[in-house]
Amino acid sequence: MATTTVADQVLARLHAWGVHRVFGYPGDGINAFLGAFDRMQERIEFVQARHEELAAFMACAHAKFTGEVGVCVATSGPGAIHLLNGLYDAKADHQPVVAIVGQSARSAIGGDYQQEVDLHNLFKDVAHEYVHTAMDPAQVRHLVDRAVRIARMQRTVTCLIFPHDLQELPAVETPPRAHDTVHSGIGRSAFAMVPPQGDLQAAADLLNGASRVAILAGAGALHASRELRDTAELLGAGIAKALLGKAAVPDDVPYVTGSIGLLGTYPSWYMMNECDALLMVGTSFPYSEYLPPEGKARAVQIDVDGRLLGLRYPTDINLVGDSRATLEALKPLLARKTDRAWQEDLQGKIAEWWQVLQARAMNEANPINPQRFFRELSPRLPERCIVACDSGTSAAWYARDLKFREGMMGSVSGGLASMGCAVPYALAAKLAHPERAVVALAGDGAMQMNGINGLITVAERWRDWSDPRLVVVVLNNGDLNMVTFEQRALGGERRFDASQLLPRFPYADYAVSLGLGGIRIDEPGGIVSAIDEAFAAKRPTLLEVVCDPDVPAVPPHVTAKQARSYFKALMHGDPEARDVMVATAKEWWAAHGGKKKAAR
Repeated sequence: MATTTVADQVLARLHAWGVHRVFGYPGDGINAFLGAFDRMQERIEFVQARHEELAAFMACAHAKFTGEVGVCVATSGPGAIHLLNGLYDAKADHQPVVAIVGQSARSAIGGDYQQEVDLHNLFKDVAHEYVHTAMDPAQVRHLVDRAVRIARMQRTVTCLIFPHDLQELPAVETPPRAHDTVHSGIGRSAFAMVPPQGDLQAAADLLNGASRVAILAGAGALHASRELRDTAELLGAGIAKALLGKAAVPDDVPYVTGSIGLLGTYPSWYMMNECDALLMVGTSFPYSEYLPPEGKARAVQIDVDGRLLGLRYPTDINLVGDSRATLEALKPLLARKTDRAWQEDLQGKIAEWWQVLQARAMNEANPINPQRFFRELSPRLPERCIVACDSGTSAAWYARDLKFREGMMGSVSGGLASMGCAVPYALAAKLAHPERAVVALAGDGAMQMNGINGLITVAERWRDWSDPRLVVVVLNNGDLNMVTFEQRALGGERRFDASQLLPRFPYADYAVSLGLGGIRIDEPGGIVSAIDEAFAAKRPTLLEVVCDPDVPAVPPHVTAKQARSYFKALMHGDPEARDVMVATAKEWWAAHGGKKKAAR
């Protein structure tokens, strides 16, 4: 009988914790782990990514779309370094991810050996809650147990480092009953925290005493959709959503104001500025300028992590607890408001806003207005689909123009706002839910970063999926568009072509070359038929949408400073000044003079 190695033990222990899929890339620093994966193919699937960054993104997305711990693995030195961006994405979005990395042999550590990196220091920020190097086989059981438990309970990244000679040693599956040994166990734990009754009553008193309540829901409220709606209906409130909380409540609920922030909606901005009470649920939304003016609204915050309470707004009542359980406990203490004027006011603003978006989407552009594509995509999204969106202007249209329905899921790189997440997110979603349709929304910049490499994995894996529908949308405008507009509006600088313009790439043709579907859309009349064709296809399909780079993602409220910077940039030699001015004027007219036209 073959000897069980440390690498075998690590994978077996991960499997005992419920891990059944690991994302990674091989290297000789983890050779023993690769052998262990080979021996455990029936229990743990090794998913080979095209790059370690994609593996870490996939582990993060696996956690987001399953609620499980995501796990990624990489070799020592360069492989470990490549994991960092995806791991920081998980850390910033409070996702439980365990990273397993190789290291030089114990006898070589400290000798400036090939591919030797001080991995403990490298990972001590991203995995600061728990990062340790295994030096003895007797440690392995408790290292794995603690890494998984801390990742789950703290919703964070942890990291285990294994010198490659240790990986090959015989496992110590049960440490000796002796001094200086640690005896850990799996013993599952779960969140079921409800704040004390006195704190709940204080929160209820504050909310009952207000006349204009605003609710802000984030990623920590994704599992509390029904409770959020019940609370809003009792309080006559509106519900705004942080970007990571977009799927918390469907967008067709009439008092849902939509996203908040720079990529948000006017009704959300209005609600935050006019409310007299704010209930924040499972969110760490960072931009205080989009929250109520300090002192204008009293506030209650609910979060499972007490460290995040009172961080974004000077809250009056802080409730440490699971959002669903806490809202359920709060409901009996809330008095149903008879005056519905506030909620009706918000519903009117919301109905007007959808008219504005419709008018903006129908503005002519050269060749395609990206808003029009998203407006046509929205009603055609399959039931219970999963949407993965990249950073950039694609996130603006995702936040505003897509109407999420009951049962849909979606996510972005929220706290880190990293480019390059959409395709690996979509892959992880499809591997976890092969029976559901998945959509990836990416700009051409993110696609050139790593999306085109991720398509190789799509081409390799799609035949294993019970539903082959994975639609990758690429907004091809030849421009790193979000940064271009930020240069104008925030920096007062004209577009710097050397940094902003992208080389041409045949995205649809490339997808076809891989055996996938590929459709190039270069005129508005082709949008609907292309979307329908992509969702009817029997294989994953890439939609290359040739967009106008001059259509601005206008914030819900433009400050005087932003306006001055924007027009200063355009008046000082911006190469697209005239076209951008025309497009901006059309956006303004849609918001002010075009409502009646859109309503007709």
